[in-house]
Amino acid sequence: MDQTTPILLVPGLASSARIYAPVIPALWRFGPVMIANHIRDDSIAAIARHILAEAPPRFALAGHSMGGYIAFEIIRQAGERVTKLALINTQARPDTPEATARRRAQMERARRGELRAVREESFPELVHPSRRDDADILKLVHAQDEDVGVEGYLRQQTAIIARVDSRPTLSAIKCPTLVLTGDTDNTIPNALSKEMSEGIAGARLVILDRCGHLPQAEQPEATVRALTEWLGTEVVSGARTA
Repeated sequence: MDQTTPILLVPGLASSARIYAPVIPALWRFGPVMIANHIRDDSIAAIARHILAEAPPRFALAGHSMGGYIAFEIIRQAGERVTKLALINTQARPDTPEATARRRAQMERARRGELRAVREESFPELVHPSRRDDADILKLVHAQDEDVGVEGYLRQQTAIIARVDSRPTLSAIKCPTLVLTGDTDNTIPNALSKEMSEGIAGARLVILDRCGHLPQAEQPEATVRALTEWLGTEVVSGARTA
């Protein structure tokens, strides 16, 4: 990759730049690294517009979980600006009625001041079973909750609930694409990553061993290896999304 090509990282729900901290140092040799602001709007389309307004003309794009939903929207709005795409523990499908009901219940609890409790209760589903007692990763989760705040969390959940189905546009993605997931992601099962990789021509699917929904924290070395291989992929001149 050209050393001047920036890398734009988009975190997930109730997540901040901290989630990418384990991998950022290794990415800098490919170009300047930026973290997108994804907490100020309550729709995926508006979040994407604001990110694009602040982003450089062309960039490599990686989105984790909710960040993947935003990445799909960035591709729809300005695909010609994205040189490479990484979809990390995310999916192309819209919210299910069951997921929406669960989100609304979590939002109500957050309004009552129970965001920390909500996140702590969901922690076992975020990580591989071997890390359910990992105090350091739980501390990271709580620190990110504080970064995002209750109002930011509510806006994010509102945006996620209303997201569109990105499956019909998978075939329009033409840039080098990495689909990264864990072998035990109980939040977004890796079958949905396989679905994305099959829908994007030439996409590379990487499934990390002993990993849940937080690969940057759970398997940092393997995540760095996958991302640096992705960033080292040659970009064909003129390749773009429709």
